[in-house]
Amino acid sequence: MGMQILGLWSPAPAAWVHVPETRNKPIYSLPTVALATTASLSSTPPTIQVVGGKNPSWHGNVNSNSSNGFGGDTDWVDLDTDLYYWTKALRPFQWYPGHIAKTEKELKEQLKFMDVVIEVRDARIPLSTTHPQMDSWLGNRKRILVLNREDMISKADRNAWANYFSKQGIKFVFSNGQLGMGTMKLSRLAKALATNVNVKRRAKGLLPRPVRAGIVGYPNVGKSSLINRLLKRRMCEAAPRPGVTRELKWVRFGKELELLDSPGIIPMRISDQSAAIKLAICDDIGERSYDVADVAAILVQMLTMIPSVGVKTLHNRYKIDVDGHNGRIFIQKLAFHLFNGDTHQAGFRMLSDFRKGKFGWVALERPPR
Repeated sequence: MGMQILGLWSPAPAAWVHVPETRNKPIYSLPTVALATTASLSSTPPTIQVVGGKNPSWHGNVNSNSSNGFGGDTDWVDLDTDLYYWTKALRPFQWYPGHIAKTEKELKEQLKFMDVVIEVRDARIPLSTTHPQMDSWLGNRKRILVLNREDMISKADRNAWANYFSKQGIKFVFSNGQLGMGTMKLSRLAKALATNVNVKRRAKGLLPRPVRAGIVGYPNVGKSSLINRLLKRRMCEAAPRPGVTRELKWVRFGKELELLDSPGIIPMRISDQSAAIKLAICDDIGERSYDVADVAAILVQMLTMIPSVGVKTLHNRYKIDVDGHNGRIFIQKLAFHLFNGDTHQAGFRMLSDFRKGKFGWVALERPPR
């Protein structure tokens, strides 16, 4: 069988293949792997096989324990750098349902009525789940950052992000929208930040009114679930998939707080494809925008580099070796082992297991240095 490396399809490999990277990048030596099991799976070349990363030795014969032996900030930088090169071999991810353009326009109109803006992000990928224009939209309005799904990250991840946002002076709350953790703290913080609203109204001889807080964020980060937990009843439709909420909706929380539930908003074009991969892994964009097997293959390569997971965890769960940390080969072997060669089903299983915490709860991002 042949092998595809960075878009090049070569005949059956020798011991090593030297492949040039992009301009101004060094030439890395990448080991090629011949597998009898994968040869029988498909005769068509996959979208990706082995992709050049920052560290050439990462693609070589690495000790199986080495992926668990590092853990500093430098290693997260290396992971982000590698991820950038892995995504270059894929077609761009784009997902922009028709209702989002209308929502974005309406949301900008509603911002003028908001006393506080509550931005909800996915705690596993806080940087990838913020809209690039959010700061310009909000201006000087008071903002609370909610890192939802705190139950899906480790204590070390939580501490790292708490320290990062504290140093920036950002008001933030960790929450679990499914169980309601953090919701009461969020309610108190929103009311506290908007106390001046009614002070000014009384000074003008006006009656006090409820604080108005708008809840915004990417699709499927848990905005509606958070509101339902605050209200202690199902007022907003919520489901574990992106694109469920499709219109703006004001709801009353007692006599002191009004909340605006809004559909998820994303850029029309996602320029950062590394962020797009993470959105796909965490199920924050529609599945039709990406190839499940490709995304799962990159997830495998990411997990082998994250200290709390590593190749040993993957082997223990599936009883399959991660050859040379190659995600594509791993997905092919998983497909052959469990799904009669169906790489889509194998990729879906891999993504589902990550989303359900089968490899332990772990973030895919750490704060920038």
